[in-house]
Amino acid sequence: MTDLTLYHNPRCTKSRGAVELLEARGLTPTIIHYLDTPPDAAQLSDLLGKLGIGARALLRKGEDEYKTLNLADTSLSDEQLIAAMVAHPKLIERPILVVGDKAVIGRPPENILEILP
Repeated sequence: MTDLTLYHNPRCTKSRGAVELLEARGLTPTIIHYLDTPPDAAQLSDLLGKLGIGARALLRKGEDEYKTLNLADTSLSDEQLIAAMVAHPKLIERPILVVGDKAVIGRPPENILEILP
């Protein structure tokens, strides 16, 4: 079976919902508590590639850091946005399920079903 990795925040209801969906199917993902062990820039770039999105699409726009760091500025590059997420992992949308070379954001949690083996 393909390895499953879930970037998870246990305080997030959507993230907990994703874990419940996986467990209900008898699947046990490797769970990364990304606030405690945030991905580095290379890992985030790899994740964005698997998601098939740009860095801006992974940003949580409701976080205080988004406003404080002026991340709405459209002139910021993906590299600058990735650096902001590395420094402030709260900015990373969650949950994210990775299955092989694909990934999906679990908002709503049912989105993770799209890439399950």
